[in-house]
Amino acid sequence: MIEKLILDELYEDGVSVRREKYIEIEGKLYTIGAPCRRAYVNSISGRKDVKEEVPHPQQDAIFIIWGDTPTIEEIPTE
Repeated sequence: MIEKLILDELYEDGVSVRREKYIEIEGKLYTIGAPCRRAYVNSISGRKDVKEEVPHPQQDAIFIIWGDTPTIEEIPTE
């Protein structure tokens, strides 16, 4: 199985990551299921989630745009 990750709408405050799965049969790619999307914001927890869930080539691209510090302040839920 082949998985492709596409970074949609990458900007300073967030990114949308689309995952698409394919199989190859006799040289042709066939989509498996619907694409899955996940949004991440440039906050402390969003940056942590990117590091845990997104492969390094895409992580590198995200952090080049995001820089070294979060731009979104998290609001406590309690």
